[in-house]
Amino acid sequence: MLTALWVAAAVAVVISLPRWLPGRVVALRGWVFTRINGEESIPVPGELVGVDRFREVYSHPAASGRSKGAALSDLFWYWLSPGPEMHQEHLEAGERYEAVALTTRRILSVPRARIEELTRRCVTRALEGTAGVVRLRDLMMPAWAEFSYELVFGEPCPPRARDLIAGNADDVVTALKCCGLRHMDRRDRLTVYLLEALPRVRHELPAGLTAREQALYLQGAFFNTAVVQMSEATAHVLMALAQHRDVQARARAGDDRYLDQVISETLRLYPLFGIAHRITKGDIPLGDGVTIPAGSVLCFDYPAFHRAGFPDPDRFDPGRFAPGHAPIRELNHIPFGMPGNRPCPAWRLAPLALRVAVREVLRAYDLDTAASHTRSLPNRGPCLLTPLDPGDPAGVRRGPGRRLTLLSMRFRDRWEDVWRSLVQLVLGTYMVWDARRLRLCERHFSHDAHPVR
Repeated sequence: MLTALWVAAAVAVVISLPRWLPGRVVALRGWVFTRINGEESIPVPGELVGVDRFREVYSHPAASGRSKGAALSDLFWYWLSPGPEMHQEHLEAGERYEAVALTTRRILSVPRARIEELTRRCVTRALEGTAGVVRLRDLMMPAWAEFSYELVFGEPCPPRARDLIAGNADDVVTALKCCGLRHMDRRDRLTVYLLEALPRVRHELPAGLTAREQALYLQGAFFNTAVVQMSEATAHVLMALAQHRDVQARARAGDDRYLDQVISETLRLYPLFGIAHRITKGDIPLGDGVTIPAGSVLCFDYPAFHRAGFPDPDRFDPGRFAPGHAPIRELNHIPFGMPGNRPCPAWRLAPLALRVAVREVLRAYDLDTAASHTRSLPNRGPCLLTPLDPGDPAGVRRGPGRRLTLLSMRFRDRWEDVWRSLVQLVLGTYMVWDARRLRLCERHFSHDAHPVR
């Protein structure tokens, strides 16, 4: 009798795993990020800095350190290798950062019509022959690889370069989500390609950098971060539309203003940044004798900030950004970071390109999903794409196999989530340990002779 009870209890625990285990692993990873620096790490918002002072502290001139002096930086440098020391987001303030940032702005200074045409062309090519169940992030990554290549080189992207870029970006983001280990050979192949291609770059590259440093700058900014973030953003918007079919139908009708609201709400609920850390270069007084001391690591929690101040914050509601509501500048909504502290350099280009990409998918497909949709998107966005019938542009008439396909998707995704969570726990633990062992950032700033890998 006792054995039967134990067996029944074990079965109940196993069956319940999809409901609680993935969420616990995500919470544990967030806990690790905010505490890896020990007592020097300060979560924002948190007990010391509330939501009401999030923007103020984030924009403070003293909150300007990027990598030097934070144990957390070793982990991010580990994931971004090779070349984290040349990644624009991780360069310390100074002449080198200014030169790199100027080059990035020049490369991204593209007329709106050109952005839209390039996006349409790249996305259309990626969608050719696509139907059935896909992983949205995987589907969109080659499109954004081609897009970034043409921005940098001013010419169509050859298949070999597209595959190298997509392989590099996929490897970085897979390791970043702790779903797989790093494969440095994939990343190094892109570095070699870029070294050979430097003479073809259509803009003057930052002066004072070696050829390898220039290649690593391009790899980190345009062929890693840009490709990953745009692929994730597109997948998030399409997943949200697939889960909210009334919103999908209205967005397909062609009102770009409404589609912009959908994109804003998606980036509120599923921000591309999880935790952004800054190291204080001086004291930040908070009043009443309270001060954030120099050398502190501020961990700005985007998901927490984006949920604060909104009624029913976990509900997907594009109407929050409709005309007549509070001006967007007054909302807790900073999808591209703070203007006063290194915002995303593509803050103007990205929304335009994202709108066109989503519009192209909506013109061609009806979207359905039964998979889970979380900010980190470790499942890469499973979605059923059904080509639209010209006589049924709203996607109302769908095949009888749809329900079975979605049930299968739901079952597979829930149990993949369990396995994936265990993988993330094991690999994440290993990579935190390995990053601390290698101390890439710490060694760089101490002028260690070991090469950065």
